[in-house]
Amino acid sequence: MSPTLDAVVVGSGHNALVSACYLARDGWSVEVLERDTVPGGAVSTVERFPGYAVDRGSSAHIMVRHSGIVEELDLAAHGLRYIDCDPWAYAPPPAGTDRPGIVFHRDLDRTCASVEAACGRREADAYRRFVQDWGPRSAAVMKSFTHPPTGRHLLSSFWGLDAGEGGSALSRRFLTTGDSLLDEYFDDEPLKAALAWFGAQSGPPMSEPGTAAMVGFAALMHTLPPGRAVGGSGALTQALLSRLRSDGGTVTCGDAVTEIGRSGDLWTVRTASGRSVRARRVVAGCHVLTTLELLDRGGYDRGRLEGWRRSMRVGPGIGMVLRLGTDSLPHYRGCDEPELTTSGLQLLVDDRAHLRAAHGAAMAGDLPPRPAVLAMSFSALDPTIAPAGKHQITLWSQWHPYALRGGRRWEDIARSETDRILAEMETRSPGFTAGVEHCHVQTPADIERELGLLGGNVMHVEMSLDQMFLWRPLPELSGYRVPDAPGLYLTGASTHPGGGVSGASGRNAARVALADARGGIMDRMKGWVSR
Repeated sequence: MSPTLDAVVVGSGHNALVSACYLARDGWSVEVLERDTVPGGAVSTVERFPGYAVDRGSSAHIMVRHSGIVEELDLAAHGLRYIDCDPWAYAPPPAGTDRPGIVFHRDLDRTCASVEAACGRREADAYRRFVQDWGPRSAAVMKSFTHPPTGRHLLSSFWGLDAGEGGSALSRRFLTTGDSLLDEYFDDEPLKAALAWFGAQSGPPMSEPGTAAMVGFAALMHTLPPGRAVGGSGALTQALLSRLRSDGGTVTCGDAVTEIGRSGDLWTVRTASGRSVRARRVVAGCHVLTTLELLDRGGYDRGRLEGWRRSMRVGPGIGMVLRLGTDSLPHYRGCDEPELTTSGLQLLVDDRAHLRAAHGAAMAGDLPPRPAVLAMSFSALDPTIAPAGKHQITLWSQWHPYALRGGRRWEDIARSETDRILAEMETRSPGFTAGVEHCHVQTPADIERELGLLGGNVMHVEMSLDQMFLWRPLPELSGYRVPDAPGLYLTGASTHPGGGVSGASGRNAARVALADARGGIMDRMKGWVSR
C-alpha cells in the first residue's frame, strides 16, 4: 500500500500549484493529480501550429506580479521571466474621426499627454486625478487579496471604513458601478469605453454594482503594468512545477480524480486509473462544482451539496477566443508607431453601448450584435512564441453565451462567429485579415471541454458582487474550507479573490492548511488575520 501523503492537490491550475509549492516548501509530502496531459489548466501553453507557442487560456499576467508570490517562491530561479507590457494598452479612435488613438503608458505623464491629444486637456487632468485617487485604493484591494475574506478585514482594509478619507463615502465608491465611476471623472465616451472594457475583463459589465474597483485597477497599471511571461503564459506553470519538484513534490498528469472521500482520519482520493491515494489533507483546485461532484461520489451529504449547487451562479459564459498565426502585426488606425500599439491590451470598442449590447444579448442566449474584441499581440514583445518573421495574435471576444437560444449549437456557428470577430478587427486594423495564416478557435463549449471551465466561464462562477469576497463562492465555503470535512481545502478561481492570474487563492488556502496543522485559530490569527 502506498504511503500516506501530507496532502493531495486535485488539479494543476496555477492556484493549485501555488498551494502545492507553499506546502512542499514547509516540508509536506505533496502530490498533484491532474486529469489533463498538459499541466497548468488555463495557465498553459502548447504548440497549436508548427513553431507557435500558443496559450490555452490566460495571456497577460497582471495580479500575480503585485502579489509577491513570484518573489516568495523565487520563481525567477526556476526560469520565470516577465517582460513589461509598456505601453500596457491602446484604444484606437472611433471610425470616421481624425483624432489619434489613446496610448496608455506605464508613465503617467506620457499617458496624460496621449489623453490630451485625443480628448483634450480637461480629460487629461481628470485621468491624472483618477490615477492619483484610485492607485492607492487599488493597492489596498490587491493587499486584501492576500488574506481570507473575513468581514472585519473586508470593511477595514478594502472598503476603508477605518480610513481617514471618510469611510462611508469611500465604501460607497467601491459599491457603485464602474460606469458611475467613469461618469464621475470623465466626459469623453471613447476614453470611458476603453477603461470600461479594461474593467469588464473580470466578466461583469460595468453597469453592475461593485464594479468600480475593476475599473480602478487601471490606475495600478502605472505602478506595475501587465507582464508577459517569456515563452508563453505556461512559463509560470513550468516555474511552479520546477519549484514544487525541487522541494520534493510530485505531479501526475493524465489521471483524473474520480472521487474524494473520508476514511477515518484520512482522505482517500481515487483516480480513473484505479489508484487510491491516501492523504491527511486534500486541496481541491478544480472548479468548485467539480469538487462538489467528487465529494458526492465520496459519500458527502448529498442534500447539502445540492443546496450549494443551486445557490451558485456560473452565468451565461464569458466569451470565445481566436488564436491566430499571422505574417505581420496589426497596424491600427490612430497611431503611426506600431510599437506603441501592440505591446499590451488593444481595447477595440468605441463606446459603452457596444459593451452593454453584447452583455444584454448574452444574458438572453443570443450572440452579440457586434463582437466586443480585445486583441493581444505578444510576439511583438517575445519573438520566441512564433517562427521568425511571423506573429501570434489573440482575439478575445467577450459575452458569447455558452447556452445558445433556440437550440443552436456552437459547432454549427463557430465559423460564422469567427468571421464576425475577424471583421471587427479589420475595422480597426485595415488589411489585418489578409495576413492570417493559422486560426485556432475556442468557443465557450471548447473552453469547457478542454480546460474544465464549466459553462465556458474562465472565472468559474460569476464575479458579481454577491459572489465575491466573503460570499465567494458561498458564505459557507468562503474560508477555503468545507463544513464537516476537516482537512479539505478549496482553492482556484471559484474562491476569493476570484479569477485572473493572481495565485492569491492558492497561497491563502495553503496558509489556512498550514495554520490548521500547527494548531488552529491562534496560529491563524498570528499568521495572517492580523496583517
